[in-house]
Amino acid sequence: MAPGGTYREIVREIALDHYGYVTTRAASEAGVPAIELPKLAARGGLVNVAYGLYRVPDIPPTIYDQFAEALLRAGEGAYLHGEAVLALLGLADVNPRRIKVAVRRRARPKLPPYVELTQVKEDVGTTFYEGLAAQPVADAILECRARIETERLLDAAKQARREGLLTTAEWQRVQEGLQS
Repeated sequence: MAPGGTYREIVREIALDHYGYVTTRAASEAGVPAIELPKLAARGGLVNVAYGLYRVPDIPPTIYDQFAEALLRAGEGAYLHGEAVLALLGLADVNPRRIKVAVRRRARPKLPPYVELTQVKEDVGTTFYEGLAAQPVADAILECRARIETERLLDAAKQARREGLLTTAEWQRVQEGLQS
């Protein structure tokens, strides 16, 4: 038995903070041996989603689950990128077929068809929305210029500004970027 609770309880606590998901690494850092996760999965306490990634089946799903799963599948340092940020925040009325995830280093995880991995070379700033690592909304709006109509992006920027997602400086930068 693990100090502070059973392995199942510890894994559940981790998953509650991560949209129902737990990685082998997070479980190990919390004191759950890696070998315990496949055992819990065999008994129905977890669902093996991908190598080193599990989901607690009785945690209610949310609208953010696929975003969380995409990030966890891509690995450490991954963040939502472009249209995925707009979709996460309900901006620009986008519903991309694929969740764009950026990584700074080369990664070759086995990904489902709804996840698109993009390798970025420069060290860009990231932030967190709904507890998920993401490109700042101003950068995401500007990133989508060639793929989404300017009017929709401008509406997204206005909505983001109203919701407090853009500072005055970012709002001005986005307006200038969309008009150029």
